[in-house]
Amino acid sequence: MAQKAKIAIIIYSLYHHVYTLAKSVKAGIDATGHAEATIFRVAETLPAEVLTKMHAPPAPELPIATPETLTSHDGIVFGIPTRFGMLPAQVKAFFDSTGQLWMQGALQGKPASIFVSTATQHGGHETTALATLPYFAHLGLIYVPLGALAPNGIDEMTGGSPWGAGTIAGGDGSRQPSAKELETATAQGKHFATVTAKLVNGAALL
Repeated sequence: MAQKAKIAIIIYSLYHHVYTLAKSVKAGIDATGHAEATIFRVAETLPAEVLTKMHAPPAPELPIATPETLTSHDGIVFGIPTRFGMLPAQVKAFFDSTGQLWMQGALQGKPASIFVSTATQHGGHETTALATLPYFAHLGLIYVPLGALAPNGIDEMTGGSPWGAGTIAGGDGSRQPSAKELETATAQGKHFATVTAKLVNGAALL
């Protein structure tokens, strides 16, 4: 009998746009029947008084991701909000905590994927993914892109790219993920679950 793959969705979501996408990614993963997903968040590095001044809502009630989260799951999907087209400090701090795993080669050959949130249409959907790949390369993670499942067409403004699903939050964060963006996130979850399950059970699966 095929083994269900365990997938961790690890996010940082100050204003919950990434968290909203993460729930659709999880829905896609769970819907396959080949994998089950748990959403984690990276630890916050900003003090409470700064978060208050930024009008940040309370963080989602999710377990905090640790390096052990990476070793105890068969695949990892990272949800990352863009900061100047790059990773935010909180996500960098999490990756920086994985040095022991790098030394041990503990994540070699494990699949990983990325989805993002940006303030503007050209705010870093692709560059944020690119900025994450050096971490994947050094840790030995296998990058699973969204590829041909990326949204296309010009009938509406839509986040996401072949690198991964995405949303556009707007400069003031008022725009919420659209139906098409959530649909793309679900598709990414299904695709990633299928790839991960194949790696866990052997290429003959499915």
